[in-house]
Amino acid sequence: MLWKKRTQRKFAEAKMLQVLAPNQSTFKNVLKFIVIALALTCMSFALVNPKVGTKLETVKREGVDVVFALDVSKSMLAEDIAPNRLEKSKQLVSQIINGLAGDRIGIIGYAGSAFPQVPITTDFSSARLFLSGMNTDMVSSQGTAMNEAIQMAETYYNDIDQKNRVLFIISDGEDHEGDYQSIAAQALEKGIKIYTIGVGTEKGSNIPIKRNGRTLSFKKDQNGQTVITRLNEASLKDIAEAADGEYINGSNTKEVVEAVKRILGGMDKKEFDAKQFSDFKDQFQWFLAGALFLLLIDIFLLERKTAWLTKLNLFNQKQAHE
Repeated sequence: MLWKKRTQRKFAEAKMLQVLAPNQSTFKNVLKFIVIALALTCMSFALVNPKVGTKLETVKREGVDVVFALDVSKSMLAEDIAPNRLEKSKQLVSQIINGLAGDRIGIIGYAGSAFPQVPITTDFSSARLFLSGMNTDMVSSQGTAMNEAIQMAETYYNDIDQKNRVLFIISDGEDHEGDYQSIAAQALEKGIKIYTIGVGTEKGSNIPIKRNGRTLSFKKDQNGQTVITRLNEASLKDIAEAADGEYINGSNTKEVVEAVKRILGGMDKKEFDAKQFSDFKDQFQWFLAGALFLLLIDIFLLERKTAWLTKLNLFNQKQAHE
């Protein structure tokens, strides 16, 4: 606007411009500028995508309470299964979670002792996040306190009406301490079925000691001999049998996920308490429509005076000419 006025003043005086372009409308120039500015403002709001208002939905979930007990002892660092047993275990749990629908899940970690990692929840995204952060340094004491893990899992099932309670133990089955078969049988009496997933190979592998991703040495026993850790399927099968469950070999991820889906699919689902979720509505479309409307006005808004507007003499044009 300003550059156009300056150019016109250089070209001719105001009176001469009135003679040369009598139908030129100053008001419409201002109006076009305002319209373009408003259109750009609307586009900016559309890009921001403001969300106003809430929509309440009642969501009903039906499923089973599923708890995962993940072995994080040092033997899980063995690389007889790629990339190592622990990472493979986390991949298995993550893929199983991806295949769940209305079920609730919880995660427990254990080595020399057990610790709660994720309480029973339907928030799968958070569960995957905490799962990815699990490592062998989370427990200072070494060993495989599966008894503690099973007993801790019993506290996860907080719904007394939930008949189907499932505990998946993911481990290499080594160094189990205590009478785990008896503990598993006690869990079954409380309605908890235990399924074990074995990770590793019977051939076994040594346990690397790494720093910054580089292998410095391998774990040795008290006699200075390199420790070879092997998958102990027998103990995992005994635990599963004692708790009316089933043993699953964890070498093939697809087969594990299908087996878990089959197990959970054969169980009666329970309806959890209905929950309400707030869903904010997108409002960008209104601003986008406003911007398009204003641009259309700009296209049809010519800089020449409109006949009916001139007759109204809103801005005293006739008086100015005289």
